[in-house]
Amino acid sequence: MNQTHIHLLITHLPIFGSILGGLVLAQGILSKSYRTKIAAYNLFIISSIGAGIAYFTGEGAEDSVENIQGVIEATIKQHEEFALYALISLIILGLTSIVGLFLTIRKSRWTKKIAIVLLIISIISFGLVARTGYLGGRIRHTEITNGGNLPSEKSVKDTDE
Repeated sequence: MNQTHIHLLITHLPIFGSILGGLVLAQGILSKSYRTKIAAYNLFIISSIGAGIAYFTGEGAEDSVENIQGVIEATIKQHEEFALYALISLIILGLTSIVGLFLTIRKSRWTKKIAIVLLIISIISFGLVARTGYLGGRIRHTEITNGGNLPSEKSVKDTDE
């Protein structure tokens, strides 16, 4: 397994982890369950680690696709630049989750406030990492780049005749 494989496998973790963690945290806030909040914070921490792995394996993934016909360097660059913002937001989410975890375990009076702050950060992080994933998908998925307007089988046959 090389960096490209790792990059492609791990990139989905921060996307789904940030939104799933946000949903779990919202449930924890509504039900006032400190255990549910702790579960959400753990999801955020894992997602943050996944974002770091995805970011740092991105260069290896770039090296393996940049010379493939049809891959546009500007698309890779756009994905790479936006990934930095997603990484920063997920690092903030992960570090703040460690604080939230500590406060929740200690049953601090700040538990509810940190949970709300983390919910907001998770929503922002999800938006950034989802956009990063979309931009990454455009590198090799022509169905995204062309807006889903792939030629039909009939139109391909018509051009062959």
